[in-house]
Amino acid sequence: MACREKDTGGLSAVELIAERGLEGLSEALTALINTAMCLERERHLNVSAYERSEQRRGYANGYKPKTVKTRVGELRLAVPQVREGGFYPQSLEKGLRSERALKLALAEMYVAGVSTRKVARITEELCGFEVSSTQVSRCAALLDEELAAWRSRPLGAYAYVVLDARYESVRQGGQVLDAAVLLALGVRVDGKREILGVSAKLSEAEVHWRDFLIDLKDRGLHGVKLFVSDDHAGLKAARKAVFPSVPWQRCQFHLQQNAGAYVPRQDMRKAVAAAIRDIFNAPDADEAKRLLEHFVVKYQSKAPKLSAWAAEAIPQGLAVFALPTTHQRRLRTTNVLERVNKEIKRRTRVATLFPNEASCERLVTAIAMEISEEWVTGRIYLNMETEAE
Repeated sequence: MACREKDTGGLSAVELIAERGLEGLSEALTALINTAMCLERERHLNVSAYERSEQRRGYANGYKPKTVKTRVGELRLAVPQVREGGFYPQSLEKGLRSERALKLALAEMYVAGVSTRKVARITEELCGFEVSSTQVSRCAALLDEELAAWRSRPLGAYAYVVLDARYESVRQGGQVLDAAVLLALGVRVDGKREILGVSAKLSEAEVHWRDFLIDLKDRGLHGVKLFVSDDHAGLKAARKAVFPSVPWQRCQFHLQQNAGAYVPRQDMRKAVAAAIRDIFNAPDADEAKRLLEHFVVKYQSKAPKLSAWAAEAIPQGLAVFALPTTHQRRLRTTNVLERVNKEIKRRTRVATLFPNEASCERLVTAIAMEISEEWVTGRIYLNMETEAE
């Protein structure tokens, strides 16, 4: 039952790449997937290779050959079998995603490659061989085609859309500037999440948000019942212009953070934060409005700026009460995009400084595309049958 390294001469995946260069990529990927499938079978049977154990849950039954065609060549895989049946390695499907991961790695190298020397150093460290800047640029161009197609793909009906922005450092004209990376996440009518769009430009001004939202609309985005976002002036103006009749939920997390700027004394902060949480955690809209009125009156004399701010701003965070109760907690903030932003930050930290907007958009799009595909093939995020009741 030992994992076998078929036709690799006993070499590991890294050794294959180091010894055979680009020609060893298909063999390396084959070795990685075959090994992962073997390990998965061991976990399924609850025993390691050649191990005797009373806890075993079945017996290995050889391998079934499977040939998969990819852009790096044919992968001649050996799919592990079990005597009792009922086993199919999930790592086979996930492993084939390594082809996309390879292209993403090349994109990262290209992004980091402000100089040819830096490209060579990074590729040598990651792969064990050098890739010229010309080869990396060619790979990046091919990747750009795929990512552009994904960014322009047709959309459909989405019940909820969450909008957010983050910033990355980009070099332009001898200066280091902040590029705004705009992200849109949609919850489909079947309850699954999907990244709808990505855009990177040297501004988060209204014109950038307007172009971004117009693009989503032109691609077929419709049926939106609620937008969720922070209170950014450019985004607010663009949203009203492109989707004027769709309700808006202001992120409650950011609202609580904003409140701190209006609290006049440090010793009041804890009580103010607790009172705002009580408003947001109210059982229904009527109770939330009652608690808000009490809050406004309570702080009218001792914190007039806080009272005035709350009267205007907090109602913008109460639109979520119009949704089914089971949907409210997940749509009261923009936290649903937190994982995306964390992963973007983790990967862009490698680049530190992007040579241009296009390179920034390339890497961010590839990350968003990977995450979105996982969501679409994964579990349902919201039970939309609740909404229909």
